[in-house]
Amino acid sequence: MAQILQLDEIQERVVLVGVSQQEGDDAKDSLDELAELAQTAGAQVVGTVLQSRESIHPGTYVGTGKLLEIRQLLSETDATGIICDDELSPAQLRNMEDELECKIMDRTLLILDIFAARASTSEGKIQVELAQLRYRMSRLSGLGKALSRLGGGIGTRGPGEKKLEMDRRLIKSRISHLKQELAQVRQHREVARSQRSRSHTKSAAIVGYTNAGKSTLLNCLTDADVLEEDKLFATLDPTTRILKLDSGQELLLTDTVGFIRKLPHHLIEAFKSTLEEAKYADFILHVVDASNPQREKQMHIVYETLQSLGISGKKVITLWNKQDKLSEPERIHDARADRALWISAKSGYGIDELKGILEETLREDKRLLEGVFPYSEGGQVSLVRKFGELLEEEYQEDGIYVKAFVPRELYHNLQIKMEA
Repeated sequence: MAQILQLDEIQERVVLVGVSQQEGDDAKDSLDELAELAQTAGAQVVGTVLQSRESIHPGTYVGTGKLLEIRQLLSETDATGIICDDELSPAQLRNMEDELECKIMDRTLLILDIFAARASTSEGKIQVELAQLRYRMSRLSGLGKALSRLGGGIGTRGPGEKKLEMDRRLIKSRISHLKQELAQVRQHREVARSQRSRSHTKSAAIVGYTNAGKSTLLNCLTDADVLEEDKLFATLDPTTRILKLDSGQELLLTDTVGFIRKLPHHLIEAFKSTLEEAKYADFILHVVDASNPQREKQMHIVYETLQSLGISGKKVITLWNKQDKLSEPERIHDARADRALWISAKSGYGIDELKGILEETLREDKRLLEGVFPYSEGGQVSLVRKFGELLEEEYQEDGIYVKAFVPRELYHNLQIKMEA
């Protein structure tokens, strides 16, 4: 009878290691964010090391002197491993493991581990596994002793340790299979988008830095009941809900995965089908944590990521969220936004004004239709009620008088029917 292998969930004790390559860069802020990521993954940060040098060491990430300092810190803190703030090459991974004789992780592995723990839908799990396999296949030669190390710490969730024991051929086969599954998901999304297009329902993608309050905003607007938690990547799988506005207009809102600095390219590639929801949205709701001192850098990272995904030229409404954490609204400027608003998704501050802006934005893409439909064309009035914003309706002797804002795509056909 086969023996069941029990993986105990242990808490890693880790030392964070980063490299600052020039004065005034964001290496310190990035290391602080890495600490938040480590805590989100369930690790305990027991020390940090930041080295200033002109470039990252190609063989060992940090210099030999810093390696000795790290070894000493590992001994003093009883740390089980280190997490480097950049993605390590196979050679760096192998050399550091040989020098320090402990578990070596990098930022990419940490984020992948968090995603593996948070993915709940079948699509999310496929995307995470695909990203993990791509990451691990490129490092099979560099993982060294880590291949035989079992445990329940960071890097062991998701596909699991058995994937590390696969040879390249098996991993390539699995990647090919996952790509086919994602292609089917992408096809399903395209069908759904096509159906939405025929229904003339507009859509908006909620984007922003991780932990900016996107899920809280979706819950506030639509009662979506999405998990809200003050953690990085609290929610991973995208959620789409219908927002019905006071005028009767409807808007599809999609909560996308949060962005972060140094977002692993493995994840960007794997999550393209999900992030494409922003690409095909009619406009963007950019949620910014106004209480975060790093908000301007976070905004820059969001716009950079959107550009890398080919998302540009869309109307952007920037929402300065978490005003409940500030003594008074801060006048912040976003030159790339078409509109900006100060809100608190948690307290509801500014939400009514936001709904008004959404009404205006939807109306901008509609045309005012006014006239009388013959009773023989009464069915067209149903289209106006369903897809338009009905302002007036009156039954007269010669037909049904209608005044409404309707989608541009419908306007011409309805005008012809009205004049029939």
